[in-house]
Amino acid sequence: MARRGSWVLSGRRSRRSGGVGTNRRLGVIHLALVVALVLVGGKLVLVQAVEADELSAASQKQRITTVAVPAERGSIVDRHGNVLAFSSEARQLYVQPRELTRKADEEHAKDPSKPDGQQYKREIARFVHQVLGDQLPEQQVLDALNKDTKFTYFGPVVDPTKAKVITDRYDQIGAEHRSTREYPAGTTAANIIGAANWRSAEGKVRGLLGLESSLDRTLAGRDGEQISDTARGSNLVIPGTERQRKPAVPGSDVQLTLDSDLQFITQQKLSDYARRAGAQGGTAVVLDSKTGQVRAMADDKTFDPANSNTWTRQNLGDQAVTSPYEPGSVNKLITAAGAIQNGIARPDTPVDVPPKLQVADREIGDAWKHGDLRLTFTGVLAKSSNIGTLLTAQKLGPDKFDELVRKFGLGKRTGIGLPGESAGYVPDRKDWSGSTFANLPIGQGLSMTALQMTDMYQAIANNGLRIPPRIIQARINPDGTRVPEPAPKPVQVVDPKTAGTVRDMLRAVVQQDRHQHGTGPDAALDGYQVSGKTGTAQQPDPACGCYSHSKYWITFAGMVPAQDPRYVVGIMLDAPQGGTKEAKSAAPLFHDIASYLTQRYQVPLSPRPAPVQTLQLPGPP
Repeated sequence: MARRGSWVLSGRRSRRSGGVGTNRRLGVIHLALVVALVLVGGKLVLVQAVEADELSAASQKQRITTVAVPAERGSIVDRHGNVLAFSSEARQLYVQPRELTRKADEEHAKDPSKPDGQQYKREIARFVHQVLGDQLPEQQVLDALNKDTKFTYFGPVVDPTKAKVITDRYDQIGAEHRSTREYPAGTTAANIIGAANWRSAEGKVRGLLGLESSLDRTLAGRDGEQISDTARGSNLVIPGTERQRKPAVPGSDVQLTLDSDLQFITQQKLSDYARRAGAQGGTAVVLDSKTGQVRAMADDKTFDPANSNTWTRQNLGDQAVTSPYEPGSVNKLITAAGAIQNGIARPDTPVDVPPKLQVADREIGDAWKHGDLRLTFTGVLAKSSNIGTLLTAQKLGPDKFDELVRKFGLGKRTGIGLPGESAGYVPDRKDWSGSTFANLPIGQGLSMTALQMTDMYQAIANNGLRIPPRIIQARINPDGTRVPEPAPKPVQVVDPKTAGTVRDMLRAVVQQDRHQHGTGPDAALDGYQVSGKTGTAQQPDPACGCYSHSKYWITFAGMVPAQDPRYVVGIMLDAPQGGTKEAKSAAPLFHDIASYLTQRYQVPLSPRPAPVQTLQLPGPP
């Protein structure tokens, strides 16, 4: 009995012990559940009260797409408001080929009367071709629709109205906003304006060349934003959900000082003349003598801004501002102005010119062989005597000569506002050697651009007041307000009396008297007095490290009418060949451009012909 009782007691203890353990386990579970409920509750509070806005925004972001709305790019116009560059709205078609095929096949499976994927794509391709015609062949559309890809653009940019016809009929075809840059004047002023193209990565038109590039921020404006809802699980925009978040701000228009008609004629005449001269290149600049504004600036080679296939390294440049050269005898203007300004010579001052002149280690001669000559100072300029110029420059002295060089704007950029402008080259005064001053007064050993050369003559045409040239006239804001370009600070190079005297002397360069003729009689213009200067400069020959005897820069700078100049024309021809009249002088081209100028602007005739000036005197005693 005792043993059984012991067993019973023992068993009870065992059951009692098992019950305590179970209770403890249940307590732990209950505690865990309570903790879990607290944590879940806390998370709900956190989500609803603290993170609600953030999560809502994330959810919204998943079903809303933000798209940049490109601003309308500003136009570029000439001085008369004629449009040279503008943007037009266009559309780029796109499709999601895999999605289109999948949906068409699903619809066909549900209703066999509907076309399958291939049939549907052929139907779309036929319709797109019907709307766009030769602009987009049917097979090209079909090739795009058959691509094994998620997304693809196809075809050229198209008119928005035609794009809408297509997308209204087939909502599987999308049309993305584009802008196209149009150049109604074609190649006219292309080297100045440059070009702009649509950049897919940025979703807008960007300037690539010329003013389109350097003024890109002004022309581009500020993009806006558009939002739209997208279908769950895809990037497809739900039609009709587009709405504006931030409006785009159009770019400003830019008005140039150019006359597009004059620009066209100047380009045409220059290109034809350079071809007949066999020149490697050429450039011409027309300045308003009173304001320094560029009326025309042409290269002999150009391109079509709307057709990148015409863009080559040879024709994209703007030589008038980017390509300096040694000017030759047109640089004798500096010595003439300095000598008159400082009372060293008068127009009729005799200058005894020997056959040769030794300057430091250089022996200088003239372009023609002669014995001892007695020229007037006017004759030195008109006959373009190197020796007579150097003899006069020596009296002026290197310091005053260098000072005038700087006042005429050489050795620094004009600040015209065109990309890639060169400052040219003038050696620092401290670096001059004895032979330096044998070269500079006759236009060798320094370089300038065609724009700088024309600018020098503008100063003489404008009574000694040089106005740095400008090509931007004004900016026109989107609200229509016109902001003129700040006027450049003028520089009084020489006094008005000196400038007038030098102008009168330069008339002798073009005089056609049988016995007293200058180097540029072909520049003469019936009914007008003309002042100008010819130039010929040897080009460096890298093979020998010396000057070439077969390659030259040919230059001419002139003003019309001489008694009260309205316009200044500068011309440079690079390495003309062939022995033709055009290869020897640029004076005839000046005549042709000046003839058009005087007619277009109805410049009054000169009141009287220019007097014949004495260039050569009886030989020295």
